[in-house]
Amino acid sequence: MFFIQNILLVNLRRCLIISNKNDTQINEAINDREVRLIGEDGSQLGIVSGREAQSIAYEKDLDLVKIAPNAKPPVCKIMDYGKYCFEQAKKEKEARKNQKVVEVKEVRMSSTIDTHDFETKVNQASKFLKSGDKLKVSVRFRKRAVAHPQLGEVLLERFKEAVSELGTVDKKPKMEGRSLVMFVNPKTNK
Repeated sequence: MFFIQNILLVNLRRCLIISNKNDTQINEAINDREVRLIGEDGSQLGIVSGREAQSIAYEKDLDLVKIAPNAKPPVCKIMDYGKYCFEQAKKEKEARKNQKVVEVKEVRMSSTIDTHDFETKVNQASKFLKSGDKLKVSVRFRKRAVAHPQLGEVLLERFKEAVSELGTVDKKPKMEGRSLVMFVNPKTNK
């Protein structure tokens, strides 16, 4: 008997903690005078008093959960709240698993880059764009090269043409400190 009471207390605490996370009122937290009650099978049980709804839920050994607090009268459903929380967490986990996080990868070049090095950077950028990542291309200017930003613009124009079949320019080249920066988005295959 003592063991069963402890399990019930642990489950009640867990449900109260979970209910505090998403502000769902359950069982004793519901203190409305009248509620519209929905059964565990989805059937309408009508408008009943709050105490009567709780007693019906306790008789069925389930929880009373307020699902529409702003309705007049508030809508409550009889359900197994622990199971409901588990299913919601499972759905959220599944949604996160299917979600693709777009990363911003960076390719840095110098304004005096050689042809072979440029081709290597283009190949690297192509890999990033094929995997669906956003690309930040920056041309760094050192020492006196800052006086000639047009060299960097020509280089970025060449780069844009080299990756044009895999990506489109999101933001035009812009000076940020000693670097000329351009953003490229991957093309989506529809």
